[in-house]
Amino acid sequence: MVTASVRCIHCDSLDVVKMGKQQVNGKPRCKCKKCGKTFQIQYANNGAKPQTKQLIVKMSLNGSGIRDISRVLNISSNTVLSVLKKQKNSKQT
Repeated sequence: MVTASVRCIHCDSLDVVKMGKQQVNGKPRCKCKKCGKTFQIQYANNGAKPQTKQLIVKMSLNGSGIRDISRVLNISSNTVLSVLKKQKNSKQT
């Protein structure tokens, strides 16, 4: 039997437990005991990946437009707008 240690993608902690499955695609979810955030080990679409969200913010700060970002990253322009709106709201609080 092989066991793999899972790290939290938010705080990099090893204190992670399984928390059921995603209803839509059946992929397992995990919850970090340290920061309390949930995440998936494998994402089904590119727009949900944390790395993609960071790229969206970086590209917008470098002057790329919404359509350009969606074309380069192969995601919907609605996803780009949603990520940028959430980023704006988190900076204000």
